[in-house]
Parts: sequence; C-alpha cells; structure tokens
Amino acid sequence: MFGVGRLIVGTSGSPGSLNALRYGEVLARAHDAVLIPVIAWELPGGDRAQRIGPSYELGKACRELACRELRDALIAVWGEVPDDPLVQPHVERGPAGWVLVNLACRPDDVLVVGAGRRGGLGRLVFSKVGRYCLAHAQCPVMAIPPPALACELALGRLGRVFWRRSLTPEQVLGDQGKPAA
Repeated sequence: MFGVGRLIVGTSGSPGSLNALRYGEVLARAHDAVLIPVIAWELPGGDRAQRIGPSYELGKACRELACRELRDALIAVWGEVPDDPLVQPHVERGPAGWVLVNLACRPDDVLVVGAGRRGGLGRLVFSKVGRYCLAHAQCPVMAIPPPALACELALGRLGRVFWRRSLTPEQVLGDQGKPAA
C-alpha cells in the first residue's frame, strides 16, 4: 500500500473488530498514518423511535454507552486509552457501514473491518457491515478475519458458554435467595 494517510477501523468490541484494530495499529505505524477507531451507534428502534417520541436523554445515553464501548475496546487492545495524537477515536451516530464509508472519504484512506465469524455460510458471506463497506467504499477496504481462538470457541464445547442469552427476571429473583459462594 502506498500513500496511506488515515486508517479508519470499525470497532464494536467483538473479537473480529479487536483483531482489526490490532492490525490497523500495525499498518498505521508502518505508514506513519493516523489511526481512527470508529464506533457507530443508533437509537433503539432506529430513527422511527425518534420520530414517535424525540428524546434528548435517550440519545445522550446511547452516545455515552457507545463512548464506553469504544473506550473498553481500546483498553482491551492496548491496556489503556492511547494518548497519541496519531490515534483519534471517533463516535458517530448512524448505521455502522454507512458511518464507516462516509468517514473513509479521502483518496489516501484505508478502511479496516472485521470479517465476522467463519462457518458454513460465513465462508461465503461475511459480516453485514463488511459487505456494505465493500460495496460502497471509495477507498481500499481490508477485511481482517477473527482471531483463531474466537473460531475455536464458536466451534467447540465452550462456544455454548459464550452465547449471548437473555437473563430472565425469574433467574435474577431465583439467585437472590441463594447464599453467596
């Protein structure tokens, strides 16, 4: 790659996005480029929720949550939020693919995204955000595969442990009566 000015990295906190952030850092250092980790946020229910009942407080809370998630992702990769002028974290409202493509608008930009999970169907088509970026970006797009451990966890017995399951009120109330271990 020649003439890289900025590396825009989609960051969500997923194993794939953390791997993309690590790769983006290496590439940014090699090219003395600006690294821009980006997280996008939307209102629950999308813009329709805003039209039904505009709420400044809801938008503020969503933005604060996105800021915390970005901070947590940076800490997961580097152990701290970097204090480097070449690292410029960015929080933006909108669908993730759209935000990334609109931010990566310069000729010397490179967009880095996580490729999503690997699996039967995943080999043919990767993440929705990645597909959007490949279809709409006006700059080079790099899709970084998830780390090997994430793939092993998804396929092995431990994969079920890490599935996201909703917590029911019955589970919470049932745990309150149990003595602390």
